[in-house]
Amino acid sequence: MKKDIHPDYHPVVFKDTSTGDSFMIHSTVTSKASVEWEDGNTYPLITVEISSRSHPYYTGKMKFVDSAGRVEKFQKKYNWDKRNSEEGDAKKEGE
Repeated sequence: MKKDIHPDYHPVVFKDTSTGDSFMIHSTVTSKASVEWEDGNTYPLITVEISSRSHPYYTGKMKFVDSAGRVEKFQKKYNWDKRNSEEGDAKKEGE
């Protein structure tokens, strides 16, 4: 590696403000705030509102949107359901 071109890669503590959980990972981010970690050393502290410990995707508490309601709304808006039923009735009569 070339010297003096890479950012400083060091341990950083991230604190999720929504759950209160903290975890330490390596990062290049810096902060004026610091915290004493479980090992007795002091590390930069970065506070985040959402992390993998609180995000609905990772916790399994996702809300699913009813897509059938959206389709029905579209069909109603453009009279799609009436057109399809009229075409279907005409095909049945012609057979």
